[in-house]
Amino acid sequence: MTATTVEHVAPKRWRDAVADALARDTRFASAWATRRADQTTWHALLVSPGATRVLATDVGAGKVESIIDIVEAAAWDEREAHDLYGLEFDGHEPMRALVAHPADPAAWTIPVTGDGVHEVAVGPIHAGVIESGHFRFHVVGERILAMDPRLFYKHRGLERAAEGHSTAEALPFVGRACAACAVANTVAYAHAVESALGLWPDRELREQRTMLLELERLYNHLHDISAICAGVGFAPGSMAFAALKDRAQRINERAAGHRFLFGCVAIAEGRIEPDQRAVAIALSELRDLRVDAAAAWRDLEFAGSMQARLDDVGVLAREDARRLGAVGPAARAAGERDDVRSASPRLWYWDFAPAVVTGAAGDVAARLRLRAAELETTCDILEDMLARAVKPGRATHERESTEIGIGRVEGPRGATTCSVELDNGHVARVHLRTGSYANWPALAHATAGNLLPDFPLINKSFELCYACVDR
Repeated sequence: MTATTVEHVAPKRWRDAVADALARDTRFASAWATRRADQTTWHALLVSPGATRVLATDVGAGKVESIIDIVEAAAWDEREAHDLYGLEFDGHEPMRALVAHPADPAAWTIPVTGDGVHEVAVGPIHAGVIESGHFRFHVVGERILAMDPRLFYKHRGLERAAEGHSTAEALPFVGRACAACAVANTVAYAHAVESALGLWPDRELREQRTMLLELERLYNHLHDISAICAGVGFAPGSMAFAALKDRAQRINERAAGHRFLFGCVAIAEGRIEPDQRAVAIALSELRDLRVDAAAAWRDLEFAGSMQARLDDVGVLAREDARRLGAVGPAARAAGERDDVRSASPRLWYWDFAPAVVTGAAGDVAARLRLRAAELETTCDILEDMLARAVKPGRATHERESTEIGIGRVEGPRGATTCSVELDNGHVARVHLRTGSYANWPALAHATAGNLLPDFPLINKSFELCYACVDR
């Protein structure tokens, strides 16, 4: 197995080092700051199918060169580090607030001027039972020129709270970042810790974690299809897929003991050992659900009033998806083929091929069809694993420990990355960058040019988490 390589570079070489790495067919995946005593270190994670590379530079005077002109996907990472760690990034102008919430809108919104331009503020309190999020729309009439999302209303400081704890004690902080992504977040964390400790999972542990990730993807995708139906006011589809989502969560409870799969992941070992009778029932229920989901999908395809609302709405072009660092279904619906499951040696995705949609137009219709296609793959994987009754398994020591451990998994909304730095077996730093975090800038971009009443539909077609961003 290949360990994460860490390269320390001088601050004056930072931009050049990142540019050189990107020129070698690598992709930006995350950036974060670490502060110990009076020293702050700024990191960037660059990944390729065969390598995981971290660049690090010590920031003496609290300043480092910005990389957003060569990696636009790093914009939120730099803004967050500015707000939480006081880092200054030369060339990042204007530095708009992200985690901080200044009273002056000019401190965090895109400046938009012109005849007839006005602002529409939505949230942070909404009519639905959702987390707090504020959207500031710059519009002419009902046409959206730009949209600024403002999140972090419930920033809980989970990463800092985890510091100083043992790796096992810190796991619940990551797991409670978001209910809908509990498995993706904790598996990414477990992989990061095990990578830092030089541990490698056996086949049983890889299979169990793969099963849990696909159980999580199943109920999330069903929920997301229901949400898109709700976004166009198509109640029959919304209710049908909401009921299917509830059935999927009952399968979770039978197979793993919890509807949201809380507490199912541990460091270096499998956490669950399902009762074989319960697994057999879960398998039968999964097969029935698959048949009913296919029937509900056919109903959606022939619902003309719904289908007419989906095409050419909220378009995210392939080049924009790549430029903004979009991941997961949102990126694949735009034509990107990247899926972390294709290169996940710590999991059990053999002969995996990402789902594709014809045309890949990057609109609401494509994001809906992409999820339906991925449901087929997920059901195939789960049927195979439940039929074989996955056992707990464990991870064993295979190499020396490393400075930093990285875990990357494909969550329901895309690549979730966790970085961990250890100090004598305790967590010195943990950083979680979820698929939702990566996709919020892409959602804002896809909103521009559309009508204001279409935003709820566009938002639901991405269906990003607020909580795992706020963390």
